[in-house]
Amino acid sequence: MSHSSIIASAQRTIELEAQSVTGLKAFINNDFIKAVEDIAAARGRLVISGIGKSAIVAQKIVATLNSTGTPALFMHAADAIHGDLGMIQQDDVVMIISKSGDSPEIKVLVSLVKNFGNTIIGMVGKIPSYLAQHSHIILNTTVEQEACPNNLAPTTSTTAQMVMGDALAVCLMELKGFNSADFARYHPGGMLGKKLYLRVNDLSVQNEKPAVQPEATLKEVIVEMTKKRLGTAVVINGSNQVLGIVTDGDLRRMLESTADLGKLTAKDIMSKSPKTIVADALATEALDLLRAHDISQLVVTENDCYAGIIHLHDLIREGII
Repeated sequence: MSHSSIIASAQRTIELEAQSVTGLKAFINNDFIKAVEDIAAARGRLVISGIGKSAIVAQKIVATLNSTGTPALFMHAADAIHGDLGMIQQDDVVMIISKSGDSPEIKVLVSLVKNFGNTIIGMVGKIPSYLAQHSHIILNTTVEQEACPNNLAPTTSTTAQMVMGDALAVCLMELKGFNSADFARYHPGGMLGKKLYLRVNDLSVQNEKPAVQPEATLKEVIVEMTKKRLGTAVVINGSNQVLGIVTDGDLRRMLESTADLGKLTAKDIMSKSPKTIVADALATEALDLLRAHDISQLVVTENDCYAGIIHLHDLIREGII
């Protein structure tokens, strides 16, 4: 193939896939509404089954649903008729995914599930099929053609199935009022979990807490900044409330503008009203503040008292940036 032929083939595939997704709009009907409502109202789980490429799509939909608050599990259609039917409980809703709706395993599975009395949702790409005729609810994922040049390999059809599954998941999320706090509970690990769950205090507690009184001498301020190794010292009063902050920049500006250093104290050098953040704020909120004010650290407060320092390096170390 020439380079131009490769590009043309790829673009044709993308166009066909896009058409298959856009075409799904016509199939969002009363059956789709009923599917969403029945799944949401079910006292059990959503059991999703399929065979071949549809089985792989089913696994992805199960993963999406579980992570967004809808209990779901995957049951392979071939394994189902060899013992895995025991996964289906009385209160479960069963969704079977198939392009043709007529494969032998699907026909057997549909008959067995009907005998159990469970609601069957058929996600099917062929309406005059066994699956469509014997399902209580039909999710139509018909496509005009596969992107495969032989119109054989599942391509546009599996894309349509995947998108229909995403549409179900998003509607269920909104119906249940599933929010970012809920999402964080199901994603405590990895980078996503950190962004949704990690709090300022989780990071600031690992740092030193450089602090001086307003009357501290210049030498005492420099010693505190050096000892605590954060390049800053927070000026606090006797009630541990923040009065100001002394940074490396404040020291440089003071040295440039002042000849007599002997009588300077922390309150003479400090910047008043430093940028602060509460201890239980999300770490991502700290990042937003640092970026908005183009600074490298924030004073952390708790109950209006000094609680520590969070530095840009803390966020980099945790991979928040």
